[in-house]
Amino acid sequence: MTPPPRAAHGTPDAAPPGPPATTAGPALLREARRLAPGAVALRRALHRGPELGLDLPATQRLVLDALDGLGLDIRTGRALSSVTATLTGAADGPTILLRADMDALPVTEDTGLPFASRTPGLMHACGHDAHMAMLVGTARLLAGRRAALAGRVVFMFQPGEEGEHGARHMIEEGVLEASGSRADAAFALHVQPTLPAGTVWLRPGPQLAASDRFRVVVRGRGGHASAPHTTCDPVPVACEIVLALQTMVTRSLAADDSAVLSVTRLTAGTATGVIPDTAELGGTLRTLAGPTRQRLHEAIARVAHGVAAAHGATAEAIVEPGYPVTVNDTAFTELVLRTAADTLGTEAVDVLPAPQMTAEDFSYVLRAVPGALAFLGACPPDLKPHEAPSLHSSRMAVDEDALAAGIACEAAVALAFLAGRTGEPAR
Repeated sequence: MTPPPRAAHGTPDAAPPGPPATTAGPALLREARRLAPGAVALRRALHRGPELGLDLPATQRLVLDALDGLGLDIRTGRALSSVTATLTGAADGPTILLRADMDALPVTEDTGLPFASRTPGLMHACGHDAHMAMLVGTARLLAGRRAALAGRVVFMFQPGEEGEHGARHMIEEGVLEASGSRADAAFALHVQPTLPAGTVWLRPGPQLAASDRFRVVVRGRGGHASAPHTTCDPVPVACEIVLALQTMVTRSLAADDSAVLSVTRLTAGTATGVIPDTAELGGTLRTLAGPTRQRLHEAIARVAHGVAAAHGATAEAIVEPGYPVTVNDTAFTELVLRTAADTLGTEAVDVLPAPQMTAEDFSYVLRAVPGALAFLGACPPDLKPHEAPSLHSSRMAVDEDALAAGIACEAAVALAFLAGRTGEPAR
């Protein structure tokens, strides 16, 4: 995820006005810093043993062990290695859900860290190890304040965020009803190494894009490379489709209607002297609006079929719908901005000036209940944000001091929401 330009403090892009948050922000931050060494140790243990997809038995075990003894109602998933832990307060009230994702990526780590991945070809290159460690720290902090809670907090540890729709699976297994009643709100933090460490960023409305995959198979007629006139060569047809798709986006959408189409794969042939029968291309489409998304799905097929037909070839276009747009609720976003500013300081909080075109399956949760996703800056201390390797890089690293800010922010948001819904201040 590429960092946005930083909004100036004191402008309309700064945290919105409103009543002060009802949490003792500095006290929460002090408590989070006390818990931070344990969170760092857990993060490193998780980082050493990354797992992919929906089946994460070793990761699940580490999370369960870390939550042991906190007096939570804990359930594990049936179809995936999820963990759902519910903290019930001393008085009745609403329910807020806090999420951390659990899965790693098929990336070979190149950080040189002493706790680097011990599993060849796998790495926590998207910060999910930090997310789990922060959420465990938040559970510890809030469990210590159970007597002051009026309501419930559901801690959602979710596998399969990297393309496996893990949040959707957990919703189908009842995570939103884990507390006995449907969650009233939801919040998640995502570390971002290309933002200043300890800062929090989010925006109301669409924040991240819907992301779909597409594949186009061009079928021609192969033959000898010395006589292309006797064939129907699919390779130049595929190349023309690539260019036509890129042009289609820039010439069919208004300048303020955001969409990104990227062709990331083009394959054909088995030998240099042979014109193949088929060529294949694939990539991703990212959009922020439903009508635009549907229109471009149809346009991909139309362009592929039309270009292929012009050359006497055929094309099959397959679009695989991915994650929906991640939409932050406006009122909840204002609560997060005020609460984070109260907890971390106004200089540590900003509004994202524009949506980003990356995608997140927390979008499934935010379609079901109001809430928000925010970015937590985690730029390594020896680098400037623009120099830091990005998420999904084999060299991605985070400033572990930022984990305390994340724990404090998650706890503060939960306390502020429960206090706001009950009308009583959290202590």
